[in-house]
Amino acid sequence: MTGKRLYIETMGCQMNVLDSELVVGQLRQRGYVRTDEMADADVVLINTCSVRQHAEDKALSRLGSLKKPKSRRADMIVGVIGCMAERDPDGITRKMPHVDLVCGPGELNRIPAMIEEIQTTRRRALALSDDHSRKSTPLQRATEYDSVESLDSSRTYGIEGTVLQAYVRVQRGCDKFCTFCVVPFTRGPERSRPPGAIIDEVRMLVDRGAKEITLLGQTVNSYMHQEDGRAVPFSELLYRMNGVAGLERIRFVTSYAGDFGDDVLAAMRDLDKVCEYLHLPAQSGSDAVLRRMRRQYSVRQYVELVDRAREMVPGITLASDFIVGFCGETDAEFAESLSLVERCRFKNIFVFKYSERPGTVAAKRSNDDVPEEVKRSRNQELLRLQERISLETNRGLLGQTVEVLVEGPSKRAQKAQISEQERGDEVGMAETGQFVGRTRTDRIVVFPVETGMVGRLVDIRVIGATALTLHGRMVDGVVADESVGQLSPVAAIAG
Repeated sequence: MTGKRLYIETMGCQMNVLDSELVVGQLRQRGYVRTDEMADADVVLINTCSVRQHAEDKALSRLGSLKKPKSRRADMIVGVIGCMAERDPDGITRKMPHVDLVCGPGELNRIPAMIEEIQTTRRRALALSDDHSRKSTPLQRATEYDSVESLDSSRTYGIEGTVLQAYVRVQRGCDKFCTFCVVPFTRGPERSRPPGAIIDEVRMLVDRGAKEITLLGQTVNSYMHQEDGRAVPFSELLYRMNGVAGLERIRFVTSYAGDFGDDVLAAMRDLDKVCEYLHLPAQSGSDAVLRRMRRQYSVRQYVELVDRAREMVPGITLASDFIVGFCGETDAEFAESLSLVERCRFKNIFVFKYSERPGTVAAKRSNDDVPEEVKRSRNQELLRLQERISLETNRGLLGQTVEVLVEGPSKRAQKAQISEQERGDEVGMAETGQFVGRTRTDRIVVFPVETGMVGRLVDIRVIGATALTLHGRMVDGVVADESVGQLSPVAAIAG
């Protein structure tokens, strides 16, 4: 099997990114090498998302493009994994007869065996979660996690060489059952990993060079695991993780406002490695819409949490998610979302047009009655408002010094280097453009630094700002690129 080529494409959330990484690790153990050429791969896996119809349409389009390569190479294995595979396996196999493998997100540890089975029998292989798992007890859920989630134990093989930033899953599944959301049906009930296993994985990643770890969960702050007869909450997990030597930064996503306790805010305030950043989806600024979504909190409760976070954690930034055009959303209800964004002044928001998902409560009991053009208009209006707020907020940082983790060359610098390589020029990356990094509050910063600085924490003085990006220079006197002042829209100050 040595030398077989694997192509994997990931759509959707950070959970899918991590799942793909772990699948790659498992297959690398079995001699597969990753390739960027889909048509030449021996195994092609599309890791799918079902949150919106657009994501599923994109996955189907990619699968459709594989018909010709598959017809030319009968031994090519085409697989669909992730949430779409769990939600609609029959639809996938009916529409895409050339698909050989269908595997849900809770069964990804079975992929190597499934590939071997297909190679031997030339028959399609499916691995999906059992419906009865939704009725399991907490003890059974823990057992299921140990068996189904054995994929996480392959993490050692999931990363080649050193790693600067990494995801670690602390929780899988969701019990909230928001009326618009398909996740509880595709990823199953909420299960939390043992804290010891999480800390062991974090230490392994730090030994490989990780400076920043992001903890992942569908509602990460509701993490709770029974250990030696007592409950370990998310705040305690943060305290334990803060003690890992060599780790510089801790982040976590995504949080749920309905059960966010002050103990987590206290941990964010008191622990030096936990970043002052909180992704806290609101989904709507209307109490009526929140009730229809079954979000389990009111606008007042959400705003109180935002105010408490800013009081307890100085300098904290917040990001949020919003859905526009949910069933029955009126102009007045949408206006309340605009008011909430204005009130909370988020660092950034992610805005989604409502997309009806089969099997959800909203699909069964409500009408998707907001016209598409209205959804599009509301989406753009909300984004315009946030762009103004982001620009105003970023301009307020001009002249300040921020701590940045140097992640690598910016996209502009990478393109310049590729162009130089194609021409045969011998120019170093530091001379071709800017490097990029993030602050503790998750702001993107672009700046020039010397080579060899990737992975370092550096102090950057902010000299320019757009709605999305800060521009700066190192405080030790490295000359900044004065062309930053030409960016539009931008505010800039002299050196």
